Amino acid sequence: MDNQKEIITIDHEIFNVEENFGEFKYQEELTSKLDSYSNDFNQEIINEIVLWKVNRYAKLPDEVFILLNKININEKVLTEEQKNIARELLTILLSPKTKGIQLPMASTILRFRNKNLFQIIDQRVYRFLYGKSLSLKPYKTEQTIQDEINMYFEYLDILKKKCDKLSIPFSDSDRILYLADKHYNKNHSLSNYGTKS
Repeated sequence: MDNQKEIITIDHEIFNVEENFGEFKYQEELTSKLDSYSNDFNQEIINEIVLWKVNRYAKLPDEVFILLNKININEKVLTEEQKNIARELLTILLSPKTKGIQLPMASTILRFRNKNLFQIIDQRVYRFLYGKSLSLKPYKTEQTIQDEINMYFEYLDILKKKCDKLSIPFSDSDRILYLADKHYNKNHSLSNYGTKS
């Protein structure tokens, strides 16, 4: 069966409904919650279903919310205290124990907490800023996590300097530069994306 060339369908003679195909293990905690959900549907439950389907549901430990809520939403300048909180938060979010979150998603969480301090790092903005693709390691170690965190803070520093120089509001720079890259580099495919977008 390993080297089979034809697609096996439900009508194929080899299919045996009595065969043990193993246990369905897919986002077990969320699957159980959704399977047993019997209340009226609302936007929150639809969001969970969508995240279940695309395998992007991120169950976060309580310490993430404690740290996240320590970031001052009114702060205009990234202080060492706020930076240290963000470093600790990123270390947890990027840990292999936290499923479904990589640096672009973690930076998005920070950005929505305080857009004056944090901006999203993604393929487009990174490419427009540096002229090359954002490259992240698929396997996380303590060292690669710290490297990504350092890269993110360096990115924020450079982004801030460019924004100051070009009079771009830092709080909207990720969106402005995303659109600029999309406009100017529309004929260049992004790495990790199958087609031009």
